[in-house]
Amino acid sequence: MRVEKLFRAMVEQGASDMFLRASAPPYARIAGKLQTLSEGIITKEEIVAIAEFLLNNESRRDFYAKNLDIDFVYADPEIGRFRINIFTQRGTPAIVARYVTDIIKPFDELNLPVELCKQFSGESRGLILVCGPAGSGKSTSIASIIEYINTTTARHIITIEDPIEFLFKDKRSIINQRELGIDVGSYPTALRYVTQQSPDIIYIGTIRDTDTMRAAIGAAELGTLVLSTFHTINAMHTIERIVNFFPPHLHNEIRLQLSLLLKGVISLRLIPRKDGKGRIPAYETMVVTPTIARLIREGNINQIQSFIDEGELFGMQSFKRSLVQLVKADLIHEEDARFLADSRDEFNLELKGIKRISEFDKR
Repeated sequence: MRVEKLFRAMVEQGASDMFLRASAPPYARIAGKLQTLSEGIITKEEIVAIAEFLLNNESRRDFYAKNLDIDFVYADPEIGRFRINIFTQRGTPAIVARYVTDIIKPFDELNLPVELCKQFSGESRGLILVCGPAGSGKSTSIASIIEYINTTTARHIITIEDPIEFLFKDKRSIINQRELGIDVGSYPTALRYVTQQSPDIIYIGTIRDTDTMRAAIGAAELGTLVLSTFHTINAMHTIERIVNFFPPHLHNEIRLQLSLLLKGVISLRLIPRKDGKGRIPAYETMVVTPTIARLIREGNINQIQSFIDEGELFGMQSFKRSLVQLVKADLIHEEDARFLADSRDEFNLELKGIKRISEFDKR
């Protein structure tokens, strides 16, 4: 079928995502930019046939018919694995496919902070979050952390995903992977019983609601290391978002729990490489030091950024410093970095080596 040819073209051209809809050509995201994947318009009949082909069992068809939206993994042994989302627009199916590589790369190949990732991988309890917008490499980064743990220590790891993306093979660790809708009904249901399964590490695919966040915090309080992804743009926003999941009368309690349980946050943004060979992540890292724990506990979240800016000794780094390093290493274009910076003025100052007044300087 045409879709198999499109999957093959997607892999051969290094596309991360493919977009299919009626009355339009196939598009792909290559090095972060949209471009047509092949010639020709997809007809309404074709998109319906492609959707039916991918929805290759009755339970998927029933779920899509009821919800008009479905997320799952499609695997072709000769081409690869793809995370598929089928939704409805203008009365017809539309499809977004993301290529999930079988290769789990180490930290240095992903341009992640190697020593900090190793430090986080060695934690025995608490909460570690990898954050960023959709398609920023969160799942890839978590997979790298899990694989590092798998190859270096003997631990029991349980993943709860929607759907399962990377497939792990036991090495020194035991890894059980559960998929929503197939192995368990929901994240809260899985987390309700997971502590009885004697895990050392729990990976929650993503935290989208209060019940899942409450269950994740509860699992961390019981002495398990919890890893998860979060759709936030930086560490400060992550903490604010977690607190605001809960009603105001619980905010002090949640901030106290976070100050005790949160070990750190890695925030990612993918940027096109200057040489045109894919994308590379810029990252912000926050380690919950005693000072940052106090700021979280006291609700002074807006002061955290200054300590991230000056926290290199503890493995912390701001987005603007990461962007400047990539520019100076000639890996990305300056304009791309400026466009993705939280503050263009602060990025310009960092690029020129001008230091702004921080909380440290004020003290």
